[in-house]
Amino acid sequence: MPHDLSHLETSLAAYPRATLLEGPTPIQKLSRLSQLPEMNGCNLYVKRDDLTGLGGGGNKLRKLEFLLGEALAQGADTLVTWGGFQSNHARLTAAVAARQGLACELILTPSAVRTDDDFRHNGNVVLDALFGAKIHRLPLGVVPDGYAAERVEKLRHEGQKPFVMPLGGSSPRGSLGYAACAAEILRQADALGVHFDRIIVPNGSAGTHSGLLAGVTLAHSSTQIAGYTVLATEDQAAATTLEKTRQVLQLLDPRATLAESAVSVDGSQRGEAYGAPTEAMLDAVRLLASHEGLLTDPVYGGKAFAGLLAAVRAGDYPAGSNLLFVMTGGLPGIFAYRNAFD
Repeated sequence: MPHDLSHLETSLAAYPRATLLEGPTPIQKLSRLSQLPEMNGCNLYVKRDDLTGLGGGGNKLRKLEFLLGEALAQGADTLVTWGGFQSNHARLTAAVAARQGLACELILTPSAVRTDDDFRHNGNVVLDALFGAKIHRLPLGVVPDGYAAERVEKLRHEGQKPFVMPLGGSSPRGSLGYAACAAEILRQADALGVHFDRIIVPNGSAGTHSGLLAGVTLAHSSTQIAGYTVLATEDQAAATTLEKTRQVLQLLDPRATLAESAVSVDGSQRGEAYGAPTEAMLDAVRLLASHEGLLTDPVYGGKAFAGLLAAVRAGDYPAGSNLLFVMTGGLPGIFAYRNAFD
């Protein structure tokens, strides 16, 4: 039977939302990879959230639809956010501001792991400037949210109306974007006649994972959500995802409940630190590119896809399982990791 998405979609409609996507992103089968003997008879699919057009694309646009809706409802004229030098969220916030005719200020922090010129000056950083954002580069050790709070106060004193986009766009309001994506995926699955046993996502600031989990919970779907943490430790990421999912459900339906056991977070692919390359990530990016002509980023998607491949090769999923990997974008990051791929 088709999923009943009416309750979920009615609940989402209560929140202001700006349209930043051109429509549903496609679901495609990884036909060549699925035929490899090492895939043990599993069917691998991808949700192409890298194909959102604005600003180079990526999953953050879904979150920004709800955050921008809130900002415009408040009459904001300036968007302020922070992240690392290679932040996809910062890039897309700058692109959204350019599209809307808003000012944008990005507060960017360096990495203790990557200090080469490509990381500091290539990839997303190039695009931030092209979109016209005002960029504040902080030295290592300066707390970005504190700096952002001071900057917001100064902007208000100057008569502007700033709106703070949360880290990664992953506040409960921003995470509604992936509750909406859950409805989109379930509707596409019904149209394809495919039941996805599991949806696999990278887990950084946990908004994508939390939104999807809230969405399938409210839709009463048996599809499970599995996240591979790339930022926090496994325990920290699981606790954050549980709390955030419950906050998203509170926005959508205060009566909804979520068991702790519904949260699946795997820390095996994180590596030594956020943004630190791993051999498994490099191999996974190369495999996807060489067999399917698709590109996933080295910080988020590459590590999560490495986790999916490891689980499938280990026989964690029975033959015939339908597994959907969410390609979250972040393509510019590949150019910032040139030395790692070399």
